[in-house]
Amino acid sequence: MTREERLGRTFVELADTLVDDFDIVDLHALVAERCVELLDASAAGLLLADGRGTLHLMAATSEATELVELFQIQNDEGPCLECFGSGAPVLAPDLAAEGGRWPRFVPVALGAGFRAAHALPLRLRTEVLGALNLFRSEPGGLAAPDVTTAQALADVATIAILQHQAAHEAQELAEQLRAALDSRIAIEQAKGVIAERAGVDMAEAFNRLRRYARSHRRLLADVAQEVVDGSLPTADIAG
Repeated sequence: MTREERLGRTFVELADTLVDDFDIVDLHALVAERCVELLDASAAGLLLADGRGTLHLMAATSEATELVELFQIQNDEGPCLECFGSGAPVLAPDLAAEGGRWPRFVPVALGAGFRAAHALPLRLRTEVLGALNLFRSEPGGLAAPDVTTAQALADVATIAILQHQAAHEAQELAEQLRAALDSRIAIEQAKGVIAERAGVDMAEAFNRLRRYARSHRRLLADVAQEVVDGSLPTADIAG
């Protein structure tokens, strides 16, 4: 299989992840692995930021890569951190010459057997989610086609991650709306029970229900549900 064929198959694999139930962890690993297979890279790692902007290691193709990536995060220094901060690619074809730039990171990377490092942003427009790191065991830059391919892989991963987040947020919103609807139904039912048994109108029944919930520092929906299922006698809901 030619490189172009393998590249095409990789994008098909990544496109297959753009469904609601895809494995986001497997996606991270797939991107890192395919970078090593398709590009002039010895190892790869993928880091994502949480809601506070702190990077976390999501995938690494080797134990040495994992240790180097974790060192970057813990010491807030290295090409990946710089890439994430700027939102632009960071290319370091000769790490031995970058000691002044990353004085703590460079000795660790060299000790792990890496002589070059390149970081590409996981970015969509102005939103930067993380960075894709490519390491080489020999000094040298990535050829322009490899940089383009690596950025394309990072872009597809970014779209998949954002879709996963959007689907998760949509599900959370749907669950919140469902819970709110269930609560509203319980409240209406409780109002009916109180109104019937206390001989008051629905507005007064609601006022009694709300006063009880507030005075006992409880959620209105929980009190209403107890009235409906009979575990809270309506006689306790004083006027």
